Order: sequence, then C-alpha cells, then structure tokens
Amino acid sequence: MATTIGSIEELSLHVGKHLGWSDWMTVTQERVNLFADATGDHQWIHIDPERAKDGPFGGPIAHGYLTLSLVPVLLGSVLQVQGVRMGVNYGTNKVRFPSPVHVGSDIRLGATLAEFTEIPGGCQAAVDVTIEERGAAKPSCVAQLVFRYYA
Repeated sequence: MATTIGSIEELSLHVGKHLGWSDWMTVTQERVNLFADATGDHQWIHIDPERAKDGPFGGPIAHGYLTLSLVPVLLGSVLQVQGVRMGVNYGTNKVRFPSPVHVGSDIRLGATLAEFTEIPGGCQAAVDVTIEERGAAKPSCVAQLVFRYYA
C-alpha cells in the first residue's frame, strides 16, 4: 500500500521515515531480453539461459541497469505525492548492485525519504531505495534517487 502524501509541505514531514515496500514483481527472461534489445547489451549471462547455467551465477541474471530501471514502477506503489503539477527524475546520488537479480526471481523495493529541500516552485527530494530479491542474503540494488516536485 502506497504512502500517499497530500502536498509538498506534507512531504517534508516524512524525512527519515521508511515509506514502505512495494509488491513483489517477477523478473522474466522476456523482460531481460527486451532490455538487452533496447540497450544493445546482449552478454550471455543475461540472454543465454543454457550457457548461463554454467556461469558464475548458476543461471541468467538481469542487467543491473534493468533492475534500476524498475524503480519507477516499483516506487509508484510505495509513494504517491499529490497536489503537485509535475514530478521529474532529477538523477541519482549513488547506485550499487551488491547482489544479482536471478531471472525468474521476485523482487521488491523499499524506500525512505532521506532529504527534502525547498527549491523555487517546489522541492527536491532524495529517496533511498533498496531492491531485494526474495530470499537473497544481500540487496540487489541500493540507490539514492533525486526527484523534483513542482507545485
């Protein structure tokens, strides 16, 4: 269930608070193949399940940047900021991929509002996210994303 924020002013009250977890999403081979086609990254550890069985991860894994690219859909089920005219992705302050996402596994995202800064016409929010694979010992992706919301 998403944390619904009614306004930019209300968002400022959530700094340091965990906003919740997304639902689980299965990472399919089809999604990985489509990402490979979109980016031109056709490395065998992603797109060749038979060869990947003998590789370092025991099967195919998702691209790290595919995992990162799933943040908007996963975060959308965690955080909803209302009362804004527009929200934009402003960038990232940090991204790491401590553990792979295995094709066929389920992942989810957790988020914490790390920083809130007023800017002309709105605010800038830094959100710490963690993407984890179900049952994995370490997270698959940790990142700090920066968004701007305009009133």
